[in-house]
Amino acid sequence: MTEALFTPFTAGDMALKNRVVMAPLTRNRADNDTGEVGDLHVAYYRQRAGAGLIVTEASQISPVGKGYLATPGIHTTGQVAAWRKVTDAVHAAGGRIVIQLWHVGRISHVSLQPGGQAPVSASAVPAGVKTFTANGFEETSPPRALTVEEIAATVADYRHAARSAIEAGFDGVEVHGANGYLIDQFLKTGTNRRDDAYGGSIENRTRFLFEVMQAVTDEIGGARTGLRLSPYSPANGISDADPTPLFTHAIQGLNRFGLAYLHMVEGATGGSRELAEGESIAALRAHFDGPYMANNGYDRAMALNAVASGAADLVAFGRPYIANPDLVERLRRDAPLSELDRETLYGGGAEGYTDYPALGAAEQGQAAG
Repeated sequence: MTEALFTPFTAGDMALKNRVVMAPLTRNRADNDTGEVGDLHVAYYRQRAGAGLIVTEASQISPVGKGYLATPGIHTTGQVAAWRKVTDAVHAAGGRIVIQLWHVGRISHVSLQPGGQAPVSASAVPAGVKTFTANGFEETSPPRALTVEEIAATVADYRHAARSAIEAGFDGVEVHGANGYLIDQFLKTGTNRRDDAYGGSIENRTRFLFEVMQAVTDEIGGARTGLRLSPYSPANGISDADPTPLFTHAIQGLNRFGLAYLHMVEGATGGSRELAEGESIAALRAHFDGPYMANNGYDRAMALNAVASGAADLVAFGRPYIANPDLVERLRRDAPLSELDRETLYGGGAEGYTDYPALGAAEQGQAAG
C-alpha cells in the first residue's frame, strides 16, 4: 500500500504529485546588484523537482525589502526573466513551484538598503540580531517606523510582486508572514508599538497581514496563494505577549481568501518543537478551512504519521533538501540521507549547492570507495 505522504494532492489550483514540500531555504547565491537568479539556480531547483511542491528561497518584493547579501528579488523585469528559466526547468521536470514573497522589515543593514537608509518596521524597535552582509555577519541596523502612506505602498509592492511571479511562470506564491520579518513585526507586540490603526488591538495588528493577503489574492487568486506563519517562534528577536488569541484571530480571518494552503512553523524556527503550556499548533490549525502544511524538524516517520492521521495535508522539509535533491525517493525507499556541508550553506558557487548526488550516484560512489 502506498503511504499517504506519497499520494497526489490538490492545493488550490495546484495538482501536486505527492505531499512532500521543499521548504524555502535562503542560500545567498543571487546577483547582489540585480537580485537576479542564475544558471546555478536553474540546476538547483530542477534537481529537486521530485517534490510535490517547491517553495523557493525567500525573494524580496522591493529594494527596501532586502535584508541579506545576494538574495533574489521578484520586482524587476530582469528578475522576472531570470526566474522564468527556473520555472521552465522545474515544469519540464514535472514539478510545481511557488515563490516566497519577502519583506524583511527591520532584519536588514544600512549597507543593504537603497541609499544607505535605515530599515523599516512596524515600530522603531531594534532587533538585536545579525544579518549577512558584504562584511559577513553584522548586527542589524536600527529601524524606523513605516508611515501609514508607506504601509499602503508596501501593500502595493506585494501586489506587484505577486503579479510578477505569475509573469515569471510560477504556479503561485507563498507570502512570508513568519520568522520575525515585516508581517510578523506588525503582528506581534514585541515589535509593534504603534498607536494608530495598525497597532494596539489584535484587530489592528492583523490589519497589515489582511491587507497584504487581500491585495495578493485580488491580483492572482486565493487558489494560487499560500501563507507562512510562525505563531510561537522567537526567530529574529520577535515576541508576543499572548500569541494564541492573536493567531486564532489571524487564522480565522484568512478563511475568506480561499488560500491554497497555510504553512506553519511548529515551535521555534529550526529549533525546538516544544511549546509552552496552553500553546497548540493543532488548535490553531483547526481554525483554518483549507489545506495545512506542517513544518519544523520533520523526519520520515513524523511525516508519514502526520499525513496518514490527517494532522497535515503536506509536510515541508528544509535542511534535508539541501544535501538530498532526490529527497522524495529517499523517503519513499527509507534510504539514508546525505549530510549537508555547513561551510557552504550561504554564498559561494556550485559546491554545496548543486553537487550533492542523487541516490543512484551516491550509492555508486560509496561502492567505488
